[in-house]
Amino acid sequence: MNSFRHRHRSVFRVFLRLPALALLITAAGCSSADDSGPAAVPSPDAKVTELCRNLDKVLPAKVDGERREDPEPASALTAGWGSPAIILRCGVPQPPKMVDPKVADGHDPDAVAGGVNGVDWLMEKQDDGAYRFTTANREAYVEVGVPEGVDSSGVLIDLASAVKKAIPEGIAS
Repeated sequence: MNSFRHRHRSVFRVFLRLPALALLITAAGCSSADDSGPAAVPSPDAKVTELCRNLDKVLPAKVDGERREDPEPASALTAGWGSPAIILRCGVPQPPKMVDPKVADGHDPDAVAGGVNGVDWLMEKQDDGAYRFTTANREAYVEVGVPEGVDSSGVLIDLASAVKKAIPEGIAS
């Protein structure tokens, strides 16, 4: 997690230019992973859905030493590993904190920008002690819910190669 202690303003420069309307629209669509039930399947447009299907094909069989066990309902847009589950959801809306100036300036203790192995992430601490990571500067947003007590740096290291291979750098639509 040390890479998230060092604040990276450049990750969010492009997001700070988005209009406030985009922030309001995306705020309604955020949710967190819940290992006690099914994972909500995102509903992205066709282009992002295709990117997410490509990601599903290259995801690792193991993450942080845990075998892949996908959540219900079965979908190429969701994946899971272990119990309590590490849940990946591809094609989620942009998190509101990604355009929050307090985060970009390093003044939000519960949200930090950083990078792991060439993938930029927004880390958000959840009320239950878990963490939610969302990719930044990629053509699709990929969200990873990491339960409390799981080594999130190991999770992100294990997922970085697949994200780089399947989700090109750019601005998510």
